[in-house]
Amino acid sequence: MPDTSTEVAIATTTLGSAAANIEFTSIGSGYTDLRLVLVSSDAVGGLITMQLNSDTASNYSRTVLNGTGTAASTANQTNRTSITIGPNNAVSGLWSLYTVDIFSYAGSTNKTVLSTNSVDQNGSGQVGVLVGLWRNTAAITSIKLTDGSNFATGTTATLYGIL
Repeated sequence: MPDTSTEVAIATTTLGSAAANIEFTSIGSGYTDLRLVLVSSDAVGGLITMQLNSDTASNYSRTVLNGTGTAASTANQTNRTSITIGPNNAVSGLWSLYTVDIFSYAGSTNKTVLSTNSVDQNGSGQVGVLVGLWRNTAAITSIKLTDGSNFATGTTATLYGIL
């Protein structure tokens, strides 16, 4: 992934009210990679998932490493209907940061994803890193993020193209 001076903001969404989904559509093929930056809060906590090109079949896998400062955990999931990119904040009013890099998104090979997240828990919290795979060779033209307990008002998602 090139340095951030080669990032071009494609689209930004800031929620005026709580919503279960955030979508980016009609993504052009003029970049080498994509980066999605999400800043979110949620009152209940939930898992944020990502689907590409509206694919709901079992074509996604991920391997994840999480740490809380007192414990570490790993997980591996295959044949999923989405990639879980991280937990949303379980403490009302606190914010979480996610970055999702999608490599060679317009290429003709399976798509790989690198996601990081940091979740504030008012002094505790967790960090995580994920490697994901979408087993599909189509160019990515849409991204859908879902939070089972709704993204809060003020959540911001920005999609960047990497030149």
